[in-house]
Amino acid sequence: MNTENLVDQYFSWLKSKTAWREINGWTEITTPYLDRHNDYIQIYLRQNGDEWELTDDGETLTDLIQSGCELDTPRRKALLQTTLNGFGMHLANGAITVKTKQDSFALRKHNLIQAILAVNDLFYLARASVESFFFEDVALWMDDSDIRYTQRVKFSGRTGYDHLFDFVVPKSKKEPERILRVVNNPAKDQANAAILSWVDTKEARPSNSVAYAVLNDKERIIPDGVVEALKNYDITPLPWSQRDEFRERLAA
Repeated sequence: MNTENLVDQYFSWLKSKTAWREINGWTEITTPYLDRHNDYIQIYLRQNGDEWELTDDGETLTDLIQSGCELDTPRRKALLQTTLNGFGMHLANGAITVKTKQDSFALRKHNLIQAILAVNDLFYLARASVESFFFEDVALWMDDSDIRYTQRVKFSGRTGYDHLFDFVVPKSKKEPERILRVVNNPAKDQANAAILSWVDTKEARPSNSVAYAVLNDKERIIPDGVVEALKNYDITPLPWSQRDEFRERLAA
């Protein structure tokens, strides 16, 4: 079978698996492409004069937000915009949208579907890297709170191993050095890792340095055992939901 036959087969499959129906002045197009829930991706089409408007009706971003992936920081917004620009799409009231003439309809429809898939991949599959998003949230909060810091600081411990801490707030007239570790998933293993890093480096820091563990409790309850373990090793738990209670002592 040659390449031309394969392409013909693909388009035959695409046509046979695409369905549409009229809904309140729009045409709902059900495509054979699957989203991350294994549901068929649906897009919507309507004519405005000599143009056609294609949209996902906001379903892509709504689904991500409902799944806990907020797109509310400058970095995430920039990533989203860059992705949409790459497919010639734009946002209109939260919907991925494009307008097209009849002769470019097929290309724009294809690009809309690819944009939907790309946004899902970029943000939902990047939930494996949601830790970096939480790190960004912490950094933005510290910036907004006028907290001076150096980020991603590496200290050598007494064992000779290096340990990376996310933020170091330098000492001031009112407060000692403050060292922060961001814990995206505040479970036992992650707490133990933070404890080991602090125990190994504590003696190499000024005697009055204070360690904090910034705990992500946006989507989960922090186990009591984690909080107790941190306190037992002189690490101050800083739940994200209670961050404003720590603002003054970190900004001092």
